[in-house]
Amino acid sequence: MKNKKHFYNIFWRWHFYAGIFIAPLLITLTISGIGYLFYTNVENQLYDNLFFGDSNKSESVSIDEAIENAENEYDGYSVTKVIVLKDDYNTRLTMTNTEGNQKYVFIDDHNQIVGSQNAASTYSNVMRGLHSSLFVGGTVVNYLVELAACWAIFLLISGVYMSFKGKVFKRQKGTKNKRQGHKKLHAITGTLIAIPMVVLIFTGLPWSALMGNFIYSAAQSHPSIGIPELQQVPPTSENNEIPWATRKNEPPASTDAHAQHNGMSNKTDNSNMISVQNLIQKVEEAEISKPYSIVYPISDDGVYTVSKGSNTGVTGLDVSPYEEMTTYFDQYSGKLISKVGYEEYGILGKWFTWGIPLHEGHLFGWPNKIINLIVCLAFLAVIFWGYKMWLDRKVKGQVSAPPKTPMGKGFTGFIIILVMLGIVMPLFGISLIVIAFIEFIIYLIKNKNRGIKEHNLIK
Repeated sequence: MKNKKHFYNIFWRWHFYAGIFIAPLLITLTISGIGYLFYTNVENQLYDNLFFGDSNKSESVSIDEAIENAENEYDGYSVTKVIVLKDDYNTRLTMTNTEGNQKYVFIDDHNQIVGSQNAASTYSNVMRGLHSSLFVGGTVVNYLVELAACWAIFLLISGVYMSFKGKVFKRQKGTKNKRQGHKKLHAITGTLIAIPMVVLIFTGLPWSALMGNFIYSAAQSHPSIGIPELQQVPPTSENNEIPWATRKNEPPASTDAHAQHNGMSNKTDNSNMISVQNLIQKVEEAEISKPYSIVYPISDDGVYTVSKGSNTGVTGLDVSPYEEMTTYFDQYSGKLISKVGYEEYGILGKWFTWGIPLHEGHLFGWPNKIINLIVCLAFLAVIFWGYKMWLDRKVKGQVSAPPKTPMGKGFTGFIIILVMLGIVMPLFGISLIVIAFIEFIIYLIKNKNRGIKEHNLIK
């Protein structure tokens, strides 16, 4: 019985400190996640005219003329992507300048310009920036966000353990105080959402800094469990419209003789390239239906990349995971060179092709959004009740942390659990090593101070 109590107290202390330190970040990530959950609905209202409106010109022009008009109107910008959307959405041109800034230009059914957006300030990109990198960006912040997600897993696991071991679910005799009430709400709600929340966190990890790259590398290195590899010139790496499973694939090069001309570091500007209008005809002949994105070649021996994705981050562009595909067309002849579809993915590729839209809330329509919303709101409530529990027992001027437990049999079991979690989540494991190092330094300092005091007493 004593060992069980010992084990419980270790979990309680770590659960407490983890909650205190990462709860503010988890609140930010959860709220921004809720905001991103409804980005398509918000953008359809905010950008109604751009998405569905018409220009004041009735004359029809070809899409290539529309691209030329856009490049003339927005000086310094050139079109790098053409996004042909479904239903009543206008076609979207992605334009980029030499500094890497992007602009979205919308053209109507007559291929006339309706208007434009600064890419960085769109609702979806703002919410995505806040959720993934807290607007700051950079490796350190990306690791911090991933670390918070990893520790959230620990909070959920330790919370469920304490809920059952602490007999929170049993009816208690006597009068309940406020702290007991908050504890019960905290425990019951946390236990109910533990599994859905773990699923949400793990389906978001493919975009993370450390674990995301590890997962993708594993998928690339082992095609039988991941994704097929195409060997040639890599496409631009920042293309959100290319499906996650093939985003870093290397497409084949165009084989036309014109490909021997001098290359360029960004979008190629070769006059011998097939027109976008003709390419769209080739796409239709290949029976690729809307919506899809066309990414320009980046060199004279590059290819057009035409893709359909289930997790594009573009309103009106997502498709079912089964429809995902990435195709490569020769930039000169328009010939379909190769195609990678969902059925060719391995288990990892397929899992995340389903998992990411599940995480984003559009895998199975409104029910997906509502379920994600309920889980997120419940998670915020769990954090709130956790803080209330702490404040109910907190002594003024003190942290009022759970009592420190000396090492014993329970501590060994706890370490084993932490090591297992550290193996599954490498960044979590690294953070544990850092904590252990800090604890060791503190231990040495305390021992040194104790030795000095004892020496002075002997004197």
